[in-house]
Amino acid sequence: MDHVVLLRGINVGGINIKMADLRAALTAAGFENVRTVLATGNVQLSSPEKGHALKRSIEATLAAAFGYEAWVIVLDLPQLRDIVDGYPFDPEHDGWHPYVIFGNDADHLAELTAVGAALDPTVERVAPGASVVYWEVVRGSTTDSAIGKLTAKAKYKPTITTRNLRTLVKMLA
Repeated sequence: MDHVVLLRGINVGGINIKMADLRAALTAAGFENVRTVLATGNVQLSSPEKGHALKRSIEATLAAAFGYEAWVIVLDLPQLRDIVDGYPFDPEHDGWHPYVIFGNDADHLAELTAVGAALDPTVERVAPGASVVYWEVVRGSTTDSAIGKLTAKAKYKPTITTRNLRTLVKMLA
């Protein structure tokens, strides 16, 4: 697989897409070796397109096939491996979730990182990465935490998506 595509906001909040339908739509659009991981919008595929052109093509395909304004983050496999390998916290921290917040707007990622100094470290911590923000949070506190509330704001919907580190490891397997 050449590329990893992370869809934002599907199968939560009313946009429901079956992974078989997602694979079919992307395959019909000419992408090859389309594979989904779990049911949360994690796709691996091959395409000669790269970067912003690939992002636009995938978003247009999803909008046409499923009738919603699609937002995706596109990475290559070496980028994803570097992000996973760079996780700065203990991924096995008992009672905590390890997350990576992916983004395509540097200002938004900087805003998320900047709140790190004000976070309660007994609940959550963040650290900057390459086009990501690493985040760990106590289990059961994800949506109620400061970062959880901040990332739920409408302004971030087109630019960020969050994945559990364990999901990313499965994508690399």
